[in-house]
Amino acid sequence: NYFQQPQLIKESDFLKFMEKYGGHSFLTLSQAQPAFSAFYRAGDPILTYFDASSVLSTLRQPVRMGASGLCVDGNPAGFLDSKSTSCTRIFANLSKSCITDPALDVASYYRDFTVLKVNVWGFFSSFGSTSHLLVIYEIEFNSTHGIQNVSVQFKVTSIPGNSGSSLQQHFTLHFWVSAPITRTLTHTLPRSGNPGYIVGAPLLIRNDGARQHMTILQSQGDVSCSQFLRHQVQFGRNMKTGCKLSLSQMLEEGDCSYIQQKLYKAFQGTNGAEDLAIIGTARSTQAEQWTTILIRNCSVQAMNCTSCCMVPVTLEIQILWSKEGLLSNPQAQILSAQYFYQCQPLKFLSMSMVPLTTVVTFTDMTEWPEPPRGQPKTYWKLPFDFFFPFKVALTEERNYRDDLAGLFLVILILSRIFCF
Repeated sequence: NYFQQPQLIKESDFLKFMEKYGGHSFLTLSQAQPAFSAFYRAGDPILTYFDASSVLSTLRQPVRMGASGLCVDGNPAGFLDSKSTSCTRIFANLSKSCITDPALDVASYYRDFTVLKVNVWGFFSSFGSTSHLLVIYEIEFNSTHGIQNVSVQFKVTSIPGNSGSSLQQHFTLHFWVSAPITRTLTHTLPRSGNPGYIVGAPLLIRNDGARQHMTILQSQGDVSCSQFLRHQVQFGRNMKTGCKLSLSQMLEEGDCSYIQQKLYKAFQGTNGAEDLAIIGTARSTQAEQWTTILIRNCSVQAMNCTSCCMVPVTLEIQILWSKEGLLSNPQAQILSAQYFYQCQPLKFLSMSMVPLTTVVTFTDMTEWPEPPRGQPKTYWKLPFDFFFPFKVALTEERNYRDDLAGLFLVILILSRIFCF
């Protein structure tokens, strides 16, 4: 009312204004509640509600901004938009910020707010100091019934509280569709082609019945192997990555077999691949649309070395594929795939870091049919010559006339001979 004279309210008008402006807010009903669709649509922001302050907000996924990669916290998470992001935070005093900064408080990512099942007022689930590195939201939804369950996981670590410290954080958002009959979860992924693979689309793998993307090791700024981020394998694009993995903790906790299993696990990731999708629209329940990945591991022991251990240092992912179908619209399909590990002897006392390499190669096995050569001939049959039947009829008629002429000539010669 600073720029205008407030309207005087008489006793007779009081009930009228109460009906228009009555409630917790002095805004009209159309202004107080934003217009939303009845259900979440792909890309819509996921709504949250803070009961203590009666504030409607959105679930957010921080992203990096600019060349420095600093965190921007205002980015809303989109419905059905599964993705991973990472960014860097810089602190003048990490010890103090670890206690006061909400970005480093684990509870701020799940406590005191509620997630809305759909884009209407019907609440679903309430979520209820150590610096953290990884935040994973997993959201279960069921068609138009909306969001059914939300869970959050954290991976934390202790960091020295030096001044001017920086911390890299990773945020992951996964969407899962609930199957009402089997009550199992299947990871919803966009298709990689329809039906054949498209060059540049991620390869689809299956592990314990769940569809995922094939990934390989990724290095960080210090050339060490990242614990959280991995490169996506894209169809038709050869790749080669390298990084160094620390063995300090492995050497303290286990023997040769333990180290081997840890390195295999590092190559394969948290969810190892069992099957590879033949086409880009493969469903996890259709067994004929998947091919088993062949795995060739290393020998257990090194030759002529009592203090050595044969460990995998290189993984070659060999993928054979071909184009199937019509020449006018061929579809790329995978024929077979193999994980081939190359090993080297590792001396326990001489190495604290082991270099790991991953190579992905795609081999085209397409056998193209022999195309027709030269100009069509008169004796070729359909479909090369549509007029073949007519040519045959004309050729036979011409031959028939030639035969009649020859017969008349013979009769004429014989008649002359007998007449004389």
